[in-house]
Amino acid sequence: MGNSDSKLHFRKAVIQLTTKTQPVEASEDVFWDQFWTDVNLTAQDIFALVPAAEIRAVREESPSNLATLCYKAVERLVLNADSGCVCERDRQAVLSCTRLLTRILPYIFEDPDWRGFFWSTVPKVGKSVDENDGECMRPLAESLLTAISDLLFCPDFTVESHSRTSADGPSDIQSIDSCEFIWEAGVGFAQTPPLNHTHDTNRAELLKLLLTCFSEEMYQSPSDTHTLNPWVSFFCSRDNRHALPLFTSLLNVVCAYDPVGYGVPYNHLMFSDQRGVLAELALQTLIVSLEQELVDNSNTSPNTNTDNCSADYNRNTTAEGCQAPRGENLFVNYLSRIHREEDFNFILRGISRLLNNPLLQTYLPHSCKKIEFHQELLVLFWKLCDLNKKFLFYVLKSSDVLDILVPILFYLNDARANQSRVGLVHIGVFILLLLSGERNFGVRLNKPYIVRVPMDISVFAGTHADLLIVVFHKIITSGHQRLQPLYDCLLTIIVNVSPYLKSLSMVAANKLLHLLEVFSSQWFLFCSPVAHHLVFFLLEVFNNIIQYQFDGNCNLVYGIIRKRNLFHQLANLPTDVSSIQKALQKKSRSGSTHSAVFMEMSNPYSTACSEGPYKTTPIQTGTLNASLKAMPRIDKLTETSQVSEDGTTLLLQQSDAAHSQSDTSSEIQVKDAEPTSGEEDQKSEKEDCDGSQKRVSSSSDWAPTPDWVQSWKSKLPLQTIMRLLQVLVPQVEKICIDKGLTDESEILKFLQHGTLVGLLPVPHPILIRKYQANEGTALWFRTYMWGIIYLRNVDPPVWYDTDVKLFEIQRI
Repeated sequence: MGNSDSKLHFRKAVIQLTTKTQPVEASEDVFWDQFWTDVNLTAQDIFALVPAAEIRAVREESPSNLATLCYKAVERLVLNADSGCVCERDRQAVLSCTRLLTRILPYIFEDPDWRGFFWSTVPKVGKSVDENDGECMRPLAESLLTAISDLLFCPDFTVESHSRTSADGPSDIQSIDSCEFIWEAGVGFAQTPPLNHTHDTNRAELLKLLLTCFSEEMYQSPSDTHTLNPWVSFFCSRDNRHALPLFTSLLNVVCAYDPVGYGVPYNHLMFSDQRGVLAELALQTLIVSLEQELVDNSNTSPNTNTDNCSADYNRNTTAEGCQAPRGENLFVNYLSRIHREEDFNFILRGISRLLNNPLLQTYLPHSCKKIEFHQELLVLFWKLCDLNKKFLFYVLKSSDVLDILVPILFYLNDARANQSRVGLVHIGVFILLLLSGERNFGVRLNKPYIVRVPMDISVFAGTHADLLIVVFHKIITSGHQRLQPLYDCLLTIIVNVSPYLKSLSMVAANKLLHLLEVFSSQWFLFCSPVAHHLVFFLLEVFNNIIQYQFDGNCNLVYGIIRKRNLFHQLANLPTDVSSIQKALQKKSRSGSTHSAVFMEMSNPYSTACSEGPYKTTPIQTGTLNASLKAMPRIDKLTETSQVSEDGTTLLLQQSDAAHSQSDTSSEIQVKDAEPTSGEEDQKSEKEDCDGSQKRVSSSSDWAPTPDWVQSWKSKLPLQTIMRLLQVLVPQVEKICIDKGLTDESEILKFLQHGTLVGLLPVPHPILIRKYQANEGTALWFRTYMWGIIYLRNVDPPVWYDTDVKLFEIQRI
């Protein structure tokens, strides 16, 4: 009954606000207190009682009243933060203000005329008149962010009260050292605070408001997001005295969270998991806070002197010694300086445990809680590897990287045909591209793949490299057509790891040869100015394995011998006009490039057997989907490095790279056929939701010519393969005739003990294409990240049906 009265009184206050035609003065506390004093309503109640239409009506018809409401709500938060929320009434008022601002802010952000409202200076709230601190005016946004930060470390509200703090009383609240109140043990904090569901709930409410503040970026078009988010900049600056404990609290809560707990079946159905809600919001807040301008990458050097800039995170980290520059994002600074192995182990184990959680198999159906924030985890892992190179090297130092690889491949395979999950495939491929730039990743892939994960792929006995190739083949041959821009990325990853793959299974070898068969068909080669690049990638894979790992790869060598006609056809590819036209006519008859070429049934090596009855996640009708920015081309995503004999890598200059690649790689420059970077930038503004770069249509007036075909045909790196065939084919034919062999196992045994030492051309240098930061991927990540946060926060629906500009919301 009391709750019904509270709803009634609150609704009356909202109606009064929307119907008043005259401004209500800020001094009329009796009126304004109706919105938060003695109001005991949930966030869902407030969202229902404050309709979107009424917020917009007040914004348009009584803007001064809406401005005053925001000012008074922030003032209440500041006052209670300063006092320490000593009583339950104050705590409830804080929660009511928090929920109300969470409801209102998106409608302020969506109106360009209101966008600067929170950054306009107002009389500093929360200070008595007799204080003379020289800061009588301050932006409302700074007051709000400071209050939220203080409240996130408020004893008995969001953290446990220490006995000393309770004795000091509320008057000393501003002098509390928040580094003693970090929420969870982990990086830089050894003590494990007691679990308190009420505190977790209050933290989650404040983090949701914090995310809402940061979300102003959603209401700016992509072309306007090149500057830093001012909310994030202030929150992560030295002006926020809680920046260090906030960073460690968010990171530790995420990495320490275990959704399985003690493993009691169905425990998530019997008990509410407030820590899970907090972990998800902490993760979203953390990845948004790690946003930075592209130029900041140069400031976050992996060579930072971490002996002086210790990652122990004591409270003096930013106060003395290694001070961050005034305008630097401290969250990025702290993340880049973590260096202790125990911290790396804690982070990696936590992320790995959570990424593998949806893959868990139990005898009792649905008995184990499955997390749904794996996309945010992948973004965090990306940022960790990108911003902290020591963490990247730690991940690759042992086979622990495979605990990240397997769930990523699971997500890629599961999402490959689902149009609403195109972004998930992109982020997974980006991470693998980043990892593949390091030699250790290729070496780790040779570990046998034993623990089977439920995926609808061909059964094979082999290594993690086989798993990677089989999944990539599945994505290409049966994935959604909007994944076509990723083909060159997928093949680049295989190229990067190919010099280190000691033994491919027959299944994986045949998958690679099937891709070559598909991509080397004449009509496919002639349908696009860049289609031939895929053939160059595959030939480079074969060359790397033959030159550097011939001894253990008899399966691939046997497959090459069986499919030798493919290589002969490439070497004799016709370049005359009539042949080109005949091939293009075949394309026009076949219709869709994707459906005609990438049919699994056309693969003679595909098998109906899979690892179980697992099926990919189906698309649900009415699913909301956030659009994505266009992904840059592979030559914009990577820079080429040459691996020297001692294992070190040397970055090649553009001219050197182009020269080296003329014989061995796919980076063929056809400048008259490809759009320039400027054209690409202009075109990217008009790309559709999945980020697919319609490369064929980008040059609608383009047509293949004999000169164009000859320009890249003459550079096909076929010498090594042709030499192999010249040497081995006669030997294999002779042994088959002499011994009457019909069993391929005997041929494989012969190839296994064979050698080509001294018979092959001089080994070419190993070229690795490493990911390089660029503005295109930075914008892609920003759009993808906010799209996830928009779609995941549906209870209550914070941003639903507001006029976001950063991306489009589509119903599939």
